[in-house]
Amino acid sequence: MKRFAFPIPVRLALAMLLGAGAAAAEDTQGTVSRYWSDRWRGWHFYEDPMPEERERPPLPGKVVPAAPPALPSKAPELVEFERLQKTLEDTRNIAIMRPAEANVRRYMELESQVVARASYFADVAQRVAWATPALDPTLQGRPVNAKALEVFEQTELVDRSRSIAELGKDHVLFFFYRSDCPYCHAFAPTLAAFQARHGIQVVAISVDGGPMPGFPNARADNGIATTLKVTQVPAVFLAQPFTGKITPIGFGVLSEFQLLERIAVVSGPQGPQAEAMLPGTTQRLALPQEAP
Repeated sequence: MKRFAFPIPVRLALAMLLGAGAAAAEDTQGTVSRYWSDRWRGWHFYEDPMPEERERPPLPGKVVPAAPPALPSKAPELVEFERLQKTLEDTRNIAIMRPAEANVRRYMELESQVVARASYFADVAQRVAWATPALDPTLQGRPVNAKALEVFEQTELVDRSRSIAELGKDHVLFFFYRSDCPYCHAFAPTLAAFQARHGIQVVAISVDGGPMPGFPNARADNGIATTLKVTQVPAVFLAQPFTGKITPIGFGVLSEFQLLERIAVVSGPQGPQAEAMLPGTTQRLALPQEAP
């Protein structure tokens, strides 16, 4: 029998074809697929095999968020108050938008109930204050009763007069005036009596160089009125000559009680912090010289 000899290229092609068929047969039998069996990928020399898939670590279980802590329940009184407040507001708004007689009447009836509750609360609070002196506002600070107020003011006057007499040992009062100012002339006797009664010297300073009855030793202004921004007279300042510290007391005509009260306030124990809170109020300046 004569053998038919295929050319070499044909034999190579047949070998490749047969090899591919054998590989396909192996795949159908459950063997591992080889790279050369995937014709759609083409031909790749020295192709590395596909790495085996590693098992992924199991996902951690989902953490269930903890339930928020339960809010403390409101007191029944608060619930009732909020409900009454909301009802009153809604009823009022309805009466405003629809001012029919029934709507207005409903609002007025509800408002009357609220006013009655408030009046009852005020009565109970008053009885508690009467039975507890520490909670009675009429006993705190300045009295409201006329007789008690009279006693309070008299006691306060004596205490403040004693304090101002002590203050007068190293302080004086500056009285800025103009000789043509009627208010200055009306205020001058009050200051003269204040000086005699409480023992603090009053230094009169004329901004126009004119005299003032009751103050024969008045001094001429040396520019201190401009520095202190004295734009209105009469004006009173508390001064400490040894330090040059000057603090305003007030402008215009003041009563003796007002002078006592204001001097006691500005000369009270304040300290450097209180003074720093009012920049420009307390100043240190050269004082005017006494007239020869």
